[in-house]
Amino acid sequence: MSAGSGHDTMRITLKIWRQAGPDAKGGMVTYTLDTVSPDMSFLEMLDVLNEELLAKGEEPVAFEHDCREGICGACSLVVDGIPHGPQSETTVCQLHMRHYADGATIHIEPWRANAFPIVRDLIVDRSAFDRIIAAGGFVSVATGAPQDANATPIGGEIAELAMDAAACIGCGACVAACPNASAMLFTAAKVSHLALLPQGKVERERRALAMVGAMDAEGFGNCTNHFECMGACPKGISVENIARMNREYLRATLVSRDLG
Repeated sequence: MSAGSGHDTMRITLKIWRQAGPDAKGGMVTYTLDTVSPDMSFLEMLDVLNEELLAKGEEPVAFEHDCREGICGACSLVVDGIPHGPQSETTVCQLHMRHYADGATIHIEPWRANAFPIVRDLIVDRSAFDRIIAAGGFVSVATGAPQDANATPIGGEIAELAMDAAACIGCGACVAACPNASAMLFTAAKVSHLALLPQGKVERERRALAMVGAMDAEGFGNCTNHFECMGACPKGISVENIARMNREYLRATLVSRDLG
């Protein structure tokens, strides 16, 4: 019977990566749930599993989450080999069990990247992204009191491009999907949306050099144009931002040489 066949519950087999800590040996462990509702979200299904494990005196599966509304990107899971699961432009917290058939087997793993070390089970340390942001992903120019929205004229096309780049939630799916574990899409989105706006142009060169330098220092791989990052991104961030960041970086390199 399928998820849409009118039955109240489904039987689901889960193969989940379990790892007690960063230095512990991990492996896939199989669990079976017999009372999964098609209306459950993916994380609610994991909540049910953990309730059963706790009732048995076993350790629950550690996984990360926060808003459960598709906003924060904390629900960083690789589901059947796809970051955030099979639904396009959807975080895993917004994936529902009705998309699976009764009797399905689902593989769940953490992000796989050297720059995202595993903390426990399905949780990885994504603080590398925080350090890239800290390197230059902000505007330090004094802006004074809050301004009216129309005080700084910005063309519609530029505003849309900047907003599209700013939609990045920093979940890391791009890194998990890339065969090189590259963080180019994330870094490019942050560089792009500030470089496009007037407020960010004052320090655009310093920002491009600093953020790309921080990205490289964290050990992320390079981009070789597989475009898997864009396919996995829950916000549909375009790889055009990577091209823009490359232009910004080249420009910054030339300007810094001229000033030197």
